[in-house]
Amino acid sequence: MEDKNFGLYDIVEMKKQHPCGTNRWKIIRMGADIRIKCEGCGHSVLLPRREFARKLKKILVKHEEA
Repeated sequence: MEDKNFGLYDIVEMKKQHPCGTNRWKIIRMGADIRIKCEGCGHSVLLPRREFARKLKKILVKHEEA
């Protein structure tokens, strides 16, 4: 399986679109579970890390750490 290097505050695209019509999500919490927030409507979802990695399509914007 391809190792996708995602980090906190990255903007990602998931395989399935959110019902609001947007497919852009921001990672807002990382740990054993990952919380992502929809960029369209602001709804947040908590997923286990393994499920998140499986449903992740690609990383759109990497968060730049100063």
